[in-house]
Amino acid sequence: MKLAVPTDFDILEALSDRRRNTAVNLSYILDKNRSYINTRLPILADYGLLARVGPAPNSGLYEITEKGLVVIDNRDQYRTDGVDFDALVESELRARTDETDT
Repeated sequence: MKLAVPTDFDILEALSDRRRNTAVNLSYILDKNRSYINTRLPILADYGLLARVGPAPNSGLYEITEKGLVVIDNRDQYRTDGVDFDALVESELRARTDETDT
């Protein structure tokens, strides 16, 4: 995954309280251009870091996923030499899933 630093991490951090939010609100909270936030949200959803929630399919309402929380928890490892960030995230996500399954 290729994240826009720091904006994508800021978006994930803003949603890490597990509350749902829209691009309009996030752009205000983060003091970022609304159009730019609107372009980043679907990308983060494609990566599985955010989920678009309804009831309307195009409501523009997003919430963070468990994978998004893992990315936030490992933010300091992104762009670290010798670290495969995608593999790290998937490994930790599997470990968290295994913990909840037992």
